[in-house]
Amino acid sequence: MPDITLTTLVLLCLAAAAAGWIDAVVGGGGLLLLPALLLGLPNVPAAHVLGTNKAVAIVGTSGAAVTFLRKAPVRVGLAVRVGLMALAGSMTGAFFAAGISSDVLRPVIMVVLLGVAAFVLLRPSFGAPTAGDGTDRPVTRARIVTAIVLVGGGIGFYDGLFGPGTGTFLVLALSAVLHLDLVTASATAKIVNVCTNAGALAMFAYQGTVLWQLAAVMAVFNLAGGMIGARMALSRGSGFVRAVLLTVVFSLVAKLGFDQWNA
Repeated sequence: MPDITLTTLVLLCLAAAAAGWIDAVVGGGGLLLLPALLLGLPNVPAAHVLGTNKAVAIVGTSGAAVTFLRKAPVRVGLAVRVGLMALAGSMTGAFFAAGISSDVLRPVIMVVLLGVAAFVLLRPSFGAPTAGDGTDRPVTRARIVTAIVLVGGGIGFYDGLFGPGTGTFLVLALSAVLHLDLVTASATAKIVNVCTNAGALAMFAYQGTVLWQLAAVMAVFNLAGGMIGARMALSRGSGFVRAVLLTVVFSLVAKLGFDQWNA
């Protein structure tokens, strides 16, 4: 456990719970969790922050995946195939992440945050279940291959290298490529995301860049948030969640921008 104050630990645990909730509902819990770790552990190397982030996130994502699988229609076989490619991609990304410094990571995360915020603002219906949106169209073999190689491999690599927004990117890509409705895409994304987290975590653990004690404490809160969020995603609308997500995103951009300016 790093030398941090009780206040910082409590705030990190609350951030983990909120991140698990957001990730389960609309994806992108890493947009909150990773910046929170960077802010709470300013003197910890970036590789250790990334590794700890994965150790926390995989617990909440797994809990959300189990909750979704009980109620949402998911093609498990296809999700596993995409997930296995994503696992390989995330391990590769995590291997290269070892040499990244926090000074490089902060501006990259800011760009990702702003990009996701712009998308959510321009797509008011994002995250809401829809009817008649083309989800009954047949999925060709070419689209399945695209999902496995580009969605699995590409987004998996990004998740291992940086991570924030992976859940959101997976939902969008799976919905577009495989014609999935957003609830099914979100459920499928959780299975794939478990694989990306597992691949990246395996590499970070091998490199010894995981703060296991801190991760274990935060993971409990992330799991609770993820399971609650998955239940809410299946039973409630997304308007409130979108508002919270945008508020969090812009707040973090402002804070990271302030820290970068004064670095």
